[in-house]
Amino acid sequence: MENLRFQVIAEAFKKKPLEVEAPVERPSEYFGKKVFNRAKMYKYLPADVYQQLVDVIDNGATLDRSIANAVAKGMKQWADENGVTHYTHWFQPLTEGTAEKHDSFIEHDGKGGMIEEFSGKLLVQQEPDASSFPSGGIRNTFEARGYSAWDPTSPVFIIDDTLCIPTIFISYTGEALDYKAPLLRALHAVNVAATDVCHYFYPDVKKVTTNLGWEQEYFLVDADLYSARPDLMLTGRTLLGHDSAKNQQMDDHYFGTIPERVQAFMKDLEIQALELGIPCKTRHNEVAPNQFELAPIFEECNLAIDHNMLLMSLMKKVARKHGFRVLLHEKPFAGINGSGKHNNWSLSTDTGVLLHGPGKTKEDDLRFVTFVVETLMGVYRHNGLLKASIMSATNAHRLGANEAPPAIVSSFLGKQLNDILDKIESSDKDELFKIEGKKGMAIDIPEIPDLLVDSTDRNRTSPFAFTGNRFEFRAVGSEANSAAAMIVLNTAVAEALTEFKSRVDALIAKGQDKMSAIIDILREDIKACKPIRFEGNGYSDEWVEEAKKRGLDCETSCPVIFDQYLKDESVRMFESQAVLTKNELTARNEVKWGTYTKKIQIEARVFGDLCMNHIIPIATHYQSQLAKDVQSMYSIFSADKADKLTERNKKIIEEIAERTQIIETGVEALVEARKVANKIEDERERAVAYHDTVEPKLDEIRYHCDKLELVVSDELWTLPKYRELLFIR
Repeated sequence: MENLRFQVIAEAFKKKPLEVEAPVERPSEYFGKKVFNRAKMYKYLPADVYQQLVDVIDNGATLDRSIANAVAKGMKQWADENGVTHYTHWFQPLTEGTAEKHDSFIEHDGKGGMIEEFSGKLLVQQEPDASSFPSGGIRNTFEARGYSAWDPTSPVFIIDDTLCIPTIFISYTGEALDYKAPLLRALHAVNVAATDVCHYFYPDVKKVTTNLGWEQEYFLVDADLYSARPDLMLTGRTLLGHDSAKNQQMDDHYFGTIPERVQAFMKDLEIQALELGIPCKTRHNEVAPNQFELAPIFEECNLAIDHNMLLMSLMKKVARKHGFRVLLHEKPFAGINGSGKHNNWSLSTDTGVLLHGPGKTKEDDLRFVTFVVETLMGVYRHNGLLKASIMSATNAHRLGANEAPPAIVSSFLGKQLNDILDKIESSDKDELFKIEGKKGMAIDIPEIPDLLVDSTDRNRTSPFAFTGNRFEFRAVGSEANSAAAMIVLNTAVAEALTEFKSRVDALIAKGQDKMSAIIDILREDIKACKPIRFEGNGYSDEWVEEAKKRGLDCETSCPVIFDQYLKDESVRMFESQAVLTKNELTARNEVKWGTYTKKIQIEARVFGDLCMNHIIPIATHYQSQLAKDVQSMYSIFSADKADKLTERNKKIIEEIAERTQIIETGVEALVEARKVANKIEDERERAVAYHDTVEPKLDEIRYHCDKLELVVSDELWTLPKYRELLFIR
C-alpha cells in the first residue's frame, strides 16, 4: 500500500492557482464597501444624529443613548440593502481571538407572524455569558452575567450575512473582560497627558491620537499536508521534524517572486480586506520559505487593532478557499525564522506628528525631543512590564532566536538622535541644538538620481527602535492581539508625560522660564533613562551581561515574566491612569498563567501521541525489515562475509533500538511530569512547573525523533517532512 504521505504530496503538486475575479472598480472605489463609515452614516442617519455621532468619534463626547434608535434604524436600512439577516456584537475576550453570537433581526409581530427589527437597545448592549470566557476568577459559573457595549469609534461592518458591531466586554460588576476596554482607557490617558504637554508648544492642540501600523507575518502550508500533521492541526506548530537540507540559507525567498498560488490568495485576501476598510498596502515574501507579510497604512490605534484581529480571521477563511492553511504561530518550524507582528507606534495631533523631526523652529525641535525622551522614560521604567505584554508560550520560541529581538527591552535611536540627547545631558546651559533632515547620497551612476538618506540606520535586533517619526515595537508576536502591548505602552507613556508636566509646572511656579524648565527636566530624564538606549548587537552574549548591569529585566521564564503585571510600580501606573485596577490585573494574570499551562499541556499530549503512535511504530517496523535483511544475508553468505555486508544495517538497528528506548522513557517521564504539575492548585506555580519540568522534555525527546527521521526509510515515514511542508505551493 502506498504511503499516504506520498499521495498527499502528489495532490499538492497538482494544485493550480484559484481564479480570483477582481472587482471592476479600482481599490479606492470599493474600499470600505462593507463598512458603515462616515459616508454611509451621512447618507443613512438624520443630520443631527450624524453630527452627534461624529462628535463622539472625533472629540470623545459622551454617547447619548437617545440617538441609538436612529443610528440602529440607519444601520438596519443599509444592512437590508446588502442582504444582511443577522447581527452580532463582535468583541475581543482574553482568548487572543474574537467572539461573536449571531442573532437574526426577526421578532414576533404580535399577529402570529414575524417582522425584521433592530432597535437602539440591541445596538448599544447585549449580554454574553461572562462565566464561559476567561475571567481569572472575576466570574464564576453561577455568576454568568456580563455585558458587551457598542464602541462607536470603530465602525460597524458586514461579514457574509451578518452585521458586526465592535464592542467592549465587561463583567456584571464592571471589570474589563477583554482587550478593547482597557485599550480605550489607555488611549484616553495618553491623549489627556500628551495634549497637556503639547500646550507648552502649541496652545491650539485639541487632541492627541495614537497611531499604529502593524506588519503581519505568516506562513502558508498546503491544506492536505497540514491535515497529515496532527501537531500542526492541534498546536499550530511542528513539534518534531528535521531541518530541510535547503531552507532559508540562500536568502532567495526574501522579496522573491511571489508564487502563483500565493499571489492568488493574496489578491483575494486584499480585495475582501479592502472592502472591510482594512487599508492593505504591502505584500511580499519574508525570509523563511513559505513565509509572507502583509502590512497596511497606519491608522488610529483602536481601529488598527480591530482591523488586525479581523484580518487574521479573514486570512484563515481565504486560505482554506485556496487550498492553504495559514500559520500564525510565532515559531511553526524549527531552524528557520519565526513570525512577528511589528507594531509601528506614533503620536499625532490635529496639527502634525509629535515624533516627527526636524522642525522649523527651536520649539519644534524641543517638542520632538520631549516626546521622544518621555516615551523612553515610560519604556525604561516599565521595560519588564512591556516585555510581559508580548510574552507568551508561543512567542517565547521566537524571541532571542537570532531572528527576532531579544527578550530584553532596549531602544535604538541612531547616532544623530543619540548625539543630541548626549549634548543636552552634558550641557550646563540651554544650548541650541539642530535636528538635521534627510541628506542626499550621490550614487556613482549617472542615470541614478541622488538618494535621500535617513538620519538613522535600522537595527533589527532592537525591540523598540526609533525609525524616523515613530517607534517600531518589533517584539510583538504574530498571533497576538496587539492591544496587550499597546495598553502597556500607551499607559507607560501617559504616566511619563503626566509626571513630566507636573515637574515642569513646579519649576515654572517658582519663576523659571518655560523653555528653560522643560530643558532642565529633560536633562534629568535623559540621564535617568539612559540604560534603555542601546545601539549595538542585541543578539550578543555581551549585551545580556551589560543589560543586567544596567538593571534591565533579563528574566527568560515566561510565567515568571508575567509577575511584572502585579509589581507595585505596575499597579500604581495602571491605577493612576485609570486603565486597570489591581483586581483586574490579578485576574488577567490568572488567565495568562492558565493559558500558558494549557498550551504546553496540549503540546505535551500531542507530542506523546506522535511519539508512541507514529515515530516508534514506524522506526521499529523499519528495524524489523533490516533485521530480516541481516538474517537473510547469513543464510546466503559465509559468516565472515555476512558480518561485513550487514555492518551498516546492524548499526542502524542498534541506533533505532537506542533512540526508541530513549523516546519511550522520555515520554513516560513527560507524562509523569505533567501529572505532578497538574496537582499544583496555584495557577502561577503550576505554570512555572510546566515551564521548568514539562516543556524542556519536549526538546530533549524531539532530538531523537528528528534523528530517526534521517535514519528510517523515506517510504515508511508517514508525517510530511519540512522539505515538503515548506516548498510545495
